[in-house]
Amino acid sequence: MTTDRQLNAMFGLKYNPFISNIPPEYIWQSPGLETFFTRVESLIRHGGFAMICGEPGIGKSKSLQCLASRLSRLDDVVVGIMQRPQSKMPDFYREMGDLFGVNLRPANRYGGFKALRERWKNHLKKTLYRPILLIDEAQEIPAVSLNELRILSSDNFDSQCLLTTVLCGDNRLPERFRFPDLMALGSRIRVRLSLNPYDPEDLIDYLDYSLKEAGAIHLMTNDLKHTLAEHSGGNLRILCGTAAELLDIAAEKQLDRLDEKLFIETYSIRTKSVRHKMKTINQ
Repeated sequence: MTTDRQLNAMFGLKYNPFISNIPPEYIWQSPGLETFFTRVESLIRHGGFAMICGEPGIGKSKSLQCLASRLSRLDDVVVGIMQRPQSKMPDFYREMGDLFGVNLRPANRYGGFKALRERWKNHLKKTLYRPILLIDEAQEIPAVSLNELRILSSDNFDSQCLLTTVLCGDNRLPERFRFPDLMALGSRIRVRLSLNPYDPEDLIDYLDYSLKEAGAIHLMTNDLKHTLAEHSGGNLRILCGTAAELLDIAAEKQLDRLDEKLFIETYSIRTKSVRHKMKTINQ
């Protein structure tokens, strides 16, 4: 089995561009992402809710990772990243306390409520920026926690927001805001980014960018780029999974470059194998 270090050395890569754990500064920005980032940076001054949503494998978490990296470079901006969105209320308060440096007692929810708001108000007075809470897999958050978050961050009869919250989740997330128990929060989402399946041209741009940043622009032929883009269904995760598999196979065969021939050989053999098994089962 080829290690990551051997793979990088074999193809002259700074890193494997097709795995999920790549440096944030090298993540490809999908169309519309820069505008979303700018609007979130503006939202920090006023507070409120923003949302990223889309199908699985479309790049939501990577977009949130890019945003976290970008916000961390701003002076006087405090960023908290929720790790366990599915928590019930006691653990919700425990994590909020850890994220914003407040020693909370979950049994005393009102005390925690006041302590968090006081911390946010003091930060706002000193910096004029709201703290930021980023929540991935937000479709898993219990409705009671989302409503607690809405009330927790609202001040002065809802005329001031003490926190900026970015919710990121699959297409179940916006659907939840259509129901009465979360409609009040849904109406407060001021900035939205909906990620849809990409056109083949966008996926080719993704491959060009990724290979260039990884230091191996000639690793893949143009024909293979078009083939991968057409067979990925507009999904970045499928595209990267296929490309990563081809890269491993190319390393095993000691090839210098990934081309369409490798793609056809790999997946035609697999298709024939599946058909043979189905034929045997049917017999």
